[in-house]
Amino acid sequence: MSLLYKVSPKFAPAGEPGSAGGAAAQPDERLVQLKSWLQGLDLVQAESCRPASADASFRRYFRVDVLAAAQGAHGATLVAMDAPPERENTAAFVKVAGLLAEAGVSVPAIVAQDLEQGFLLLSDLGTATYLQVLNHDNAATLYAEALSALVKIQQASQPGVLPEFDRAFMLREMNIFPEWYIGKHLNTTLTESQSAELQKVFDTIIANCLAQPQVTMHRDYHSRNLMWMDENNPGILDFQDAVYGPITYDAASLLRDAYVSWDEELVLDWVIRYWQHARAAGLPVHKDFDTFYKDFEYMALQRHLKILGLFCRLNYRDGKPLYLGDLPTVMEYVRRTAGRYRELKPLLKLLDALENRAPDVRYTF
Repeated sequence: MSLLYKVSPKFAPAGEPGSAGGAAAQPDERLVQLKSWLQGLDLVQAESCRPASADASFRRYFRVDVLAAAQGAHGATLVAMDAPPERENTAAFVKVAGLLAEAGVSVPAIVAQDLEQGFLLLSDLGTATYLQVLNHDNAATLYAEALSALVKIQQASQPGVLPEFDRAFMLREMNIFPEWYIGKHLNTTLTESQSAELQKVFDTIIANCLAQPQVTMHRDYHSRNLMWMDENNPGILDFQDAVYGPITYDAASLLRDAYVSWDEELVLDWVIRYWQHARAAGLPVHKDFDTFYKDFEYMALQRHLKILGLFCRLNYRDGKPLYLGDLPTVMEYVRRTAGRYRELKPLLKLLDALENRAPDVRYTF
């Protein structure tokens, strides 16, 4: 079995221009307010604030040193979250953190909070993301641990607790693709017939996803949001947008990652292992693996179409060009999946027309 994989070279280091969602030249009033809040807690050295990670949203994270008297309870460092309340739902972060902690997985503990200002002080899960540590030698173990944590989250699912990932939600996400990838990035306007064909593909994808069993869904379960830890691996971040949706979504997000790609045979093996684990745990995955894998692929395609548009929007609207470097990986996922299923072939034909490519003849099943 091949062990080929590719890691995105576009991972944004903490503090890189554009990573904070604002113009670097402007006075950082939010940071001044955050430091003032931290000072009043009498837990950390407010002036020790330094960037802890980059983010595709308007949230920012800062690592701060804990005062000597509090290190016994909280460790040497904590992480402060700055989430502008007019743009980010900090209350959702607090709610989902509680749900995931109850499920028995590793998430940051909330040490202090000010929801009105959009500030949280969190326990520090470390500095090494999955993206930074994954390699051929440890991948099987790290993915097994991440999928095991995912099963725990799904086992704790309850309907009516989180927003539903329904048809309108899915369609809203996929429409980012024609608006920002086709319209802005390719500078192209679809004809009426092309728009109709694309809508048919969208409808096909959505019908499949809505038919899947529904569980708690992280919505961004991938290598940049999982932290490598010595114990209770992985540490899970960026879960505030969790919803109730298709059971294959988070596995597809993890194993068809926009930032790191692996040989398809290896991914297939990991999907099989997750499916077996989920069945043994009593989760409502399809008893036929071929059907489950088709669901996995359709769900991944829904996500990847959104990501193609989202990465372009981050560049053209938000001034974050680093994400454009990951477009080829995501497009390769889209093309492979669209080429494998008859009802998705119109998407491949459309992409060929938009990119002036000759049809690619591949083995299909």
